[in-house]
Amino acid sequence: MTSLTERAEMAASGEQPAAPTVPQYTAPPAGEPLPVFDFEDNPAYPTPEMVPVHIAWLRVRHDVRSVAKNDQHKEKNRDTGQTYVKYNFRGIEAALNAFGPATLRHGVNVLAVDMTTSYRDTTSSRNSKMREATLVTTWQIMGPRGDSLPLLKSAGESLDSGDKGTAKAQSLALRALLFNTGMIPTGDPEPEAAHVERGEAPQRSATDYRDEILNPKTTPGRLEQISYELGNARMLHVLVPNENGDEETLDALGMRIYQERTKGGEA
Repeated sequence: MTSLTERAEMAASGEQPAAPTVPQYTAPPAGEPLPVFDFEDNPAYPTPEMVPVHIAWLRVRHDVRSVAKNDQHKEKNRDTGQTYVKYNFRGIEAALNAFGPATLRHGVNVLAVDMTTSYRDTTSSRNSKMREATLVTTWQIMGPRGDSLPLLKSAGESLDSGDKGTAKAQSLALRALLFNTGMIPTGDPEPEAAHVERGEAPQRSATDYRDEILNPKTTPGRLEQISYELGNARMLHVLVPNENGDEETLDALGMRIYQERTKGGEA
């Protein structure tokens, strides 16, 4: 490197200083480990301890400890217009916010090295056209010394009406990898921590649901909730006699009645 005086003299004489030499990265031959990064020559970066990958990953887990279910899935009640929280969850941003700083601190890289995808066209419970994306990703977790854990796999699945299905499935696969491989709890109290003795609520019968669906006083908003309940109870495809005496699945019956009532302006 030239000094300030030498550069001033070059400028006065019209001579141009030589461009600085930038070292070029050359990938190692296949099968050989990656070179160790010299953190001592790069003081702008933190210096992780050069430990084996299983120790580095253990330290990442130690730093993360737990990630709470602070994200909320909200829906709007079609009758009242009020928004309510349907359930809490841990999203991809929560995973990245927890693991990102910890992996940097300990020199750990999480790399997607292979991906298998499949797609199919389907419809939602309200007959909207959707695209289902299913994705299996192979991951490599690499430590500060260039060694790696055995390859790991995780899956993600999503439904989308546009072009975001693959991205959603990728995010779910990464979230599953981080939380499952990291064995990260939510920090919530154990369900057994509070003991309440009560009788089990009996599951509603298919006939009971059919009668409520056909009841003229049942609103479209309640029909949507019934569809959700039937899905959880695995009763969507149970056959029941409809108002004409013909057999029809609860899912098809509910969808038909919902469409009839929303066409009439009741939505």
